Amino acid sequence: MSAPTPVPTEKGILQFLAICDAFYPPDAIEASIEQQRHWYDALCARFDRPLPPDMIFADGMVQRIPIRRYRPRKIVTRTILLYLHGGGFVVGSLESHHAICAEIADFAGAELVSVDYRLAPEHRWPAQADDGFAVLKHLLSAGSKVVLIGDSAGGNLAAGLALRARNEELTGVVGQVLIYPALGGDLAAGSYVEMAAAPGLTTADVTYYRTILQAPDNNEVAEPLQAPSLAGLPPAFITVAHFDPLRDDGRQYAARLAAEGIEVSFREEPQMVHAWLRARHMSDGAKDGFRAVCEAVRHYAAA
Repeated sequence: MSAPTPVPTEKGILQFLAICDAFYPPDAIEASIEQQRHWYDALCARFDRPLPPDMIFADGMVQRIPIRRYRPRKIVTRTILLYLHGGGFVVGSLESHHAICAEIADFAGAELVSVDYRLAPEHRWPAQADDGFAVLKHLLSAGSKVVLIGDSAGGNLAAGLALRARNEELTGVVGQVLIYPALGGDLAAGSYVEMAAAPGLTTADVTYYRTILQAPDNNEVAEPLQAPSLAGLPPAFITVAHFDPLRDDGRQYAARLAAEGIEVSFREEPQMVHAWLRARHMSDGAKDGFRAVCEAVRHYAAA
């Protein structure tokens, strides 16, 4: 007899999951890539929000990479926020995280750049990391300080960019904010087993996305948990969801950063599931978690 699937009890997040299930079937990874993207775009549109008052945004290019720049009504820092969206490296776009990026920029009083990096399977690893790194180098070369931010697959990219910038002795990355990041943990241990059938993301889903991406094993940019040393990295804020197979990736990375003397703040949202950012306007737990993310971004941007 199998153990029951762990589920949260918070009313708002249960309502969020019910809406998600109506747009994105639990067996979505068995569908074509085109169909997955159609479902994901429809789901994101369902949770779209009006932008903060007087928010200005404009699309552009860095080299051949599409980006979107957000400028809030009030700019209080010259530090730039660099956002890498989630979506398993397979789905997601500038549109999927549009309101999320605008709200973070508005709260921090900082310009934000969102990257429309190439997706798998059309583009395997390291295309995604290379696109993010090209934009990061462009911002740093202009003399900007940068806070790296990413959720899920984007959290993987943000952490990898911090490592790559350190390895190439680039200066100016002043913080990294990792939101339920995928960092290359052991699929047969910890939360990957305990939360294998969690609502919103399963361990089978994670396996599928890893297989599509085809990143090499034990490469620290692709799997930051495999880095032999985390010394010299910028301070980090890491938040995870309790009901998420990726939970222990963030836990372990935070513990390793702290052990190696890196300033790190860690939060575990006890009632949250993967992708809870979209529930920030309907779940008390997600609202609190999102505010903590925004406060961390503002803190690093002001440093």
